[in-house]
Amino acid sequence: MMIIVMRAAAALALAVLPLSVPTTVHAAVAVPEVVPIGVAVSALQVADESREGYRRELFRRWNAGENPADGCDTRREVLIAEAVEPPTIGPRCTLTGGSWWSYYDEQTVTSAGALDIDHMVPLAEAWDSGASAWTPARREAYANDQQQASSLVAVTARSNRSKADQDPFEWLPPASDALCRYASEWTATKLRWQLAVDQNEQDRLYDIAAGCGGSTVTYTPAP
Repeated sequence: MMIIVMRAAAALALAVLPLSVPTTVHAAVAVPEVVPIGVAVSALQVADESREGYRRELFRRWNAGENPADGCDTRREVLIAEAVEPPTIGPRCTLTGGSWWSYYDEQTVTSAGALDIDHMVPLAEAWDSGASAWTPARREAYANDQQQASSLVAVTARSNRSKADQDPFEWLPPASDALCRYASEWTATKLRWQLAVDQNEQDRLYDIAAGCGGSTVTYTPAP
């Protein structure tokens, strides 16, 4: 019943929110869409998934990052950006010191080596949901996406490996306070890259959204 109510409310909101048409400035700079989480979940395309042909190496990671001149690859740039206490950056972007907050399991981490950079929507799940049709260049852009902060997140290696390639129907962060943020960021990533969801996945997102009153999803359509 809760899912039906969420869908009805989202459908009504969608009637007045043009989610499918990104707002642009001078036809070049995309302005982020900010919508209620239930509306965002309703905007996701539902489709069957297929992992046929998937290989992890089809997504090139990590590349030279947003600033190739800094000597840091994508992984290290994300670690620097997400640090609660900044690490010291040494030769060849060696990171020492610093601290990070892993919101999946609410752990403070003081060693960069104990962190994984999680693709919010895992590479295999992205493949299942539409990335199988992309060019290699677009898959590389996805695997190294720092233009939307929710796409890549520094978390404990344990939580990332527990998640593996599972969607929210199959896995959720162990910290209950993380659920609304996680569902919002998962939905934002799928909308940004126009990736589909399967029915179980969308239903689980609706379930979470029902308990996240006031939460919004912020995303910018990928170029």
